[in-house]
Order: sequence, then structure tokens, then C-alpha cells
Amino acid sequence: MSIRLGYQIPNYTYPGGRVEDLFDTVAAQAREAEAAGFDTVLVMDHFYQLPGIGAPENAMLEAYTTLGALASATSTIQLSTLVTGNTYRNPALLAKTVTTLDVVSHGRAILGIGAGWFEREHHDYGFEFGTFGQRFERLEEALTIIAPMLRGEQATLDGKWYTARGAMNNPRLRPTIPIMLGGGGEQKTFRLAARFADHMNIICDVAELPRKVAALRQRCEEIGRDPATLATSYLVMGGVGETEQEVKEIGETVPEDRRNRAFLGTPDQVAEQLHERVLKAGIDGITINLIRNGHRPGMVTRVGAALEPLVAAA
Repeated sequence: MSIRLGYQIPNYTYPGGRVEDLFDTVAAQAREAEAAGFDTVLVMDHFYQLPGIGAPENAMLEAYTTLGALASATSTIQLSTLVTGNTYRNPALLAKTVTTLDVVSHGRAILGIGAGWFEREHHDYGFEFGTFGQRFERLEEALTIIAPMLRGEQATLDGKWYTARGAMNNPRLRPTIPIMLGGGGEQKTFRLAARFADHMNIICDVAELPRKVAALRQRCEEIGRDPATLATSYLVMGGVGETEQEVKEIGETVPEDRRNRAFLGTPDQVAEQLHERVLKAGIDGITINLIRNGHRPGMVTRVGAALEPLVAAA
């Protein structure tokens, strides 16, 4: 499993606003990404739109239903969340869900997972939020159940947060399904990644990347794992336009607290920035979203054409 060039779809509010057309627009982006050289398409696991992208009442599709539908709309591209909120699902059920996605997609599923963070969703939907430390306790227990189930082993745990009593997981298509953790915590998240993950998607301000890469390598070395066996990628907020005016207009919509994660420019300009600031920092791959214009036919293709040579040569 490798995520060298991922396309994330975090926005479901499109011109026209017709709900009956919504999934068709999502599927068209996924198919275009597949044809343009992206190896993975990713959706958010949220129930409300996030601050900085849109209003909470804006459209948001449930992640695994959407990925299951995209499995039929595509043929080769990998499918994942970026990332599943662990607090939203029982871990044994999540293992069953992602394994079913793997079967229906003919072996294209990745389990992206994190501790969960959006407190309003927990409050409104009735999920227990807990403290920061409790959410990471729950994530560790969840991975202790999920990882063996993805390998076809029975999972048993009498934990503080979760219980599994020989939980089985059939049918399965592959010997295991890759696990990707998402986040930026150098102690808790990176330690869990070193123990359980095949891939780490680092989420942070771009200036922090060298330190994050070094910390992740250290967490691997502390448990005797070769850091080269844990691939990395970086989530990019793509402010990509076809003209200087469009780039300027997109830049004006980027919230202040996201500016250190956003890359603005034409496709070629953004590619150059990512090469210098992300790949040279030691990151293996790039996952990009195009919040404002990814739905426009041809936009994903142009971005893919600019970025694919970077990761192909890395």
C-alpha cells in the first residue's frame, strides 16, 4: 500500500445545490482523479461541515456509504477516509465495515483512523467525547481489536473502553488491510502509528514538517521498527487556480488559522512549492484537496498532471 498522490474530497456544496446531483459530482471527481494519476481518493468522516470550509449545516455525506458507492464508480483507485473518527463507531464494527469495503472494491480499501476531535458532532449526535487523554486510550484499545481482525484473527479484549470476545471478520479478500493514522501528535499519535500503522498522514503547519518527520522516526526507533517501513504523506489545502485572479480570490477565502497549511498558485506553482517545502522535508507523498474548485471538470486533471511527476520521482 502506498499513498503517494491522494485526492481528498471534503466539500459537498456545489453550484446549483441540487441534492439529486450531489453524488454524481463526487463520483466525477473520483473518476477524474483516477484517470489523472492519483492513487487514492479520500473523504472526511464527519457529519457536519468543518469550520473554515463552510457552515455546519452545509452538506456532509456519511463516509463509508460514500466510499462504498465510489467503489462501484471507480475501478483502480484506493479508497479511504482521512480519517475515521474512532469515537463514532465500535471498533469491531469498523473492522467489519472497512473489510466489506475492501471486498466490494476488489482490494482497494485503506483504514484511515484517528482519535476524533470535533466536539460539536459528539454533543449533537450523542457520542461520548471525553478528555483528550481518554480519546487516545480509546484509540489504542480500538487498534488492539481492529488490527488482528483485519488480519483474519479473532480479537479478544476486556478493556476500559471496549470489549471483544473472539470477534471474527469474514469474508476477507486480502491477508490484511493497510492502516493509516492521521494527525500530528508527536507523543500519542506517532507512538500508535509506530506500533500499528502502515502509513502516517501528518497534519500540521508546513513549517513544522521537519520536526514531525524526525519525531516519527524516533518513535519507530524506540520500539525497534525501521522508520523506512512507515510511509508518510502530508495533507495540503490546495488553493489552486488557473489564473492569478482566481488564485487571489481563493486565497481570500482561506481562514487565518489555515494559511500555514494552504498552498496558493497555479498547478505548476503549487507543485514547485510542494517539492521545496514538503517532499524535501522527508515526506513520501501528498494528499491534496481543492475545496473551492475541485468539482470543476478538468481541475483535478490539471493538478494531477503537475503533481504526479513529483511523487513518481521521489
